[in-house]
Amino acid sequence: MSNELEFLSRRVASGKLSRRDFLGRAAALGVTATFANSLLSSAARAAGPVKGGTLKAGLVGGESTNSLDPALFMTQVPFAFGKMWGELIVELSPEGKLENRIAEEIGSSDDAKVWTLKIRDGVEFHNGKTVTAEDVAATLERHSDEKSKSGALGYMKGIESIKASGKEVVLMLKEANADLPYLLSDYHLIVQPNGGKDKADAGISAGPYKVTTNEPGVRHGGERFANYWQGDKMGHADQIEIIVINDATARTAALQGGQVNMVNRVEPKIVDLIKRVPGVTIRNHAGPGHYVFIMHCNTAPFDNNDLRMALKLAIDREEMLKKVLRGYGSLGNDFPINAAYPLFTEIEQRTYDPDKAKFHYKKSGHDGAVLLRTSDVAFPGAVDASQLFQQSAAKAGIQIELKREPGDGYWNEVWNKQPFCASYWGGRSTQDQMYSTAYLSTADWNDTRFKRPDFDKMVLAARAELDEAKRKAMYHDMAVMVRDEGGLILPMFNQFIDATGAKVGGWVDDPHQELMNGYALAKCWLEA
Repeated sequence: MSNELEFLSRRVASGKLSRRDFLGRAAALGVTATFANSLLSSAARAAGPVKGGTLKAGLVGGESTNSLDPALFMTQVPFAFGKMWGELIVELSPEGKLENRIAEEIGSSDDAKVWTLKIRDGVEFHNGKTVTAEDVAATLERHSDEKSKSGALGYMKGIESIKASGKEVVLMLKEANADLPYLLSDYHLIVQPNGGKDKADAGISAGPYKVTTNEPGVRHGGERFANYWQGDKMGHADQIEIIVINDATARTAALQGGQVNMVNRVEPKIVDLIKRVPGVTIRNHAGPGHYVFIMHCNTAPFDNNDLRMALKLAIDREEMLKKVLRGYGSLGNDFPINAAYPLFTEIEQRTYDPDKAKFHYKKSGHDGAVLLRTSDVAFPGAVDASQLFQQSAAKAGIQIELKREPGDGYWNEVWNKQPFCASYWGGRSTQDQMYSTAYLSTADWNDTRFKRPDFDKMVLAARAELDEAKRKAMYHDMAVMVRDEGGLILPMFNQFIDATGAKVGGWVDDPHQELMNGYALAKCWLEA
């Protein structure tokens, strides 16, 4: 038994077996989790990361309009590249625990309204300047400013004041919020010199790599930062490179041919084929990510809740899960929370019902086709999913007209601008963060235009409630409101499906986002 576990632990250390699968095998052999984890630690120390070389990724989610301003990050490529050069205040571990980064300590008052961040000594920016409390405060100030258009703005508005004093940053909140440290792990909140107020898109932070190449929509690259504060813990390759490959077939071919070492968003329909390719490993895991169709609640004809309900009832979720995700996901229920969140509560599952859909459609008074915009970059299989939606809606007497949009420009010209389109969300670390980012009336990323003062009050009340049972009940009521009155059609929660090529070591499953929560290029290495 010992020899088998040691062998398997070495496979985990080299990235050939997931930690989850290893622990499952260990449990089956009657080994405690403590002992199994000690074996993993020993294997990791023995294997050690291999330094040197260039680690390359071929990724979907890059556009010519992408910016190095973290406030404007929307898609996968800026997200992943930002994890290379950017450093955060705090990071969320694969197990969901907080790990301090630029903040060495985080503490709060008893009522969770005043939070104090102690800033770590000796952290250096890429330009040679030392990171200070003033830089951290300025970063949070910029993302709290409505002019920044930050994706973190929805919940950053909950901060009343930000003050830097010595090595500390003190945050005074408008309402109590026990989740604040988790919110600070948002990938937009990259700490920059003077918070990025001087030049937000300079690409300077304190991460493991310095930006060397930035060609939006084409490629991005970085070289290892010699003075990175964590030393040998991250930044194993001498250089990293992201090549934007929005076409799924080309992306897969690049991995098979060895032009790149890892890819994101493997289409579920080809997973079984990819598994047979020598040297290629599929990395899939469940999480809070979800694929959606979004309707603007303030734009006709979607300002009519009967029409919105008709469309929600006219989608065959079971068929979509089977044919689009091939089982690599779970059913959605028109609210953005699933069992990945600790305070999740079950709500009666909405099912495909063409008769009820027809009833609500007739009641809405709408006549004629409904235009749905879609694209290959919206999510893997989005065009196929849109066609299935069109077919199931037709059985309810609802005509959906599809418009296939080009990938480049989709996230700037279609998403959050057009009233009905396909999209995706990677999820967030807490329910408060998810609702505050996308459903508060004041949120810049409120992509369904669900603007309800009563819902806003519920978000704030739940944020301030420290009793877990009461808070869970509040989140249940919020979910029901979004499900029954909002503009979200959420047919399925997706698994994140990435793939790595031969000799890629150091992979760790992380349920929070694709590519090890964006850190794959920083934490993995190429075996010698």
